[in-house]
Amino acid sequence: MRKLLNTMYVTTPNAYLCKDGLNLVVKVDNEETFRIPIHNIEGVITFSYNGASPGAMRLCLQNHVALTFLSPNGHFIGHVVGETYGNVLLRKSQYRLAEDISSALNLARNIIAAKICNSRYVLNRYIRDYGPDEEVARTGLYLKTAQENALQADSAATLRGIEGDAANHYFGVFGHILRNGDPAMGFCGRSRRPPKDPVNAMLSFCYTLLAHEVQAALESVGLDPYVGFLHTDRPGRPSLALDIMEDLRAYIVDRFVVTLVNRGQIHLDDFVAQTDSSYVMTDDARKTLLTAWQKRKKDIITHPFLGEKIPLGLLPFAQAMLLARYIRGDLENYPTFFAK
Repeated sequence: MRKLLNTMYVTTPNAYLCKDGLNLVVKVDNEETFRIPIHNIEGVITFSYNGASPGAMRLCLQNHVALTFLSPNGHFIGHVVGETYGNVLLRKSQYRLAEDISSALNLARNIIAAKICNSRYVLNRYIRDYGPDEEVARTGLYLKTAQENALQADSAATLRGIEGDAANHYFGVFGHILRNGDPAMGFCGRSRRPPKDPVNAMLSFCYTLLAHEVQAALESVGLDPYVGFLHTDRPGRPSLALDIMEDLRAYIVDRFVVTLVNRGQIHLDDFVAQTDSSYVMTDDARKTLLTAWQKRKKDIITHPFLGEKIPLGLLPFAQAMLLARYIRGDLENYPTFFAK
């Protein structure tokens, strides 16, 4: 298992990335504000429109450092990809598997079943920590049935219906597990574009971070992140990254956001309401969240399939590695991640 390195987040809107030898340098108004040796990081996510110099991009590509550009509000702009890793035979096997309807459906069923299971885990963890909640418990039982139904789905359309219904029930009680006591930080259902409350804004922001990390992990093991099994292929859409992050969403992102809210690390005044009734984080709040995100990635977990203790931040890489083994034929099935 590889070593977990830091991801560098550049949050200053007018920051510019450049190169100085083997160092990546951040400049604001042409003044250096930060530098770091390129071998100390594994990824860069910048929330600046100013971008990066060709030299900085080349430095990242030569050292296999993923470089992703997001808008100041966290919307995806682009991802710089260097030399393709792995061998062509792995990707050819991936493409054949994706074209085989039966194989793709089998993989998709396992992913969605794991996603629903991990959503149940979040709800059950709340009951364990805070005591009985009838509605949360009832939803957990519903999700258990949905998980079983997902494994029996006879088509992709049926599977998507089960997934959507399970998500509606899960997010229908998600507000119950937020205990900060501020009604303004409440949650009234999942809203994506635009996020209609601060909690949704944090969920969307963190899902974008997770998608970047899963995509980088897939590329590092030689898989094509744009050819998936569950999400429809579309130009510019990293369908496989979206597939693999499905069973990681609840365990990594949802629990993280609940913790931030319940511990009072994020408050209503950390957000700015927009004219379209959406919410965006302030620069300071984004820094608070990213600092906590980096810390959370260092938490040690025991991988349920590998039986090894790994940092949480390596979970996307572990799943990408297992998927590559499955596609090569080394494993009978893809071991999705089930939280325990």
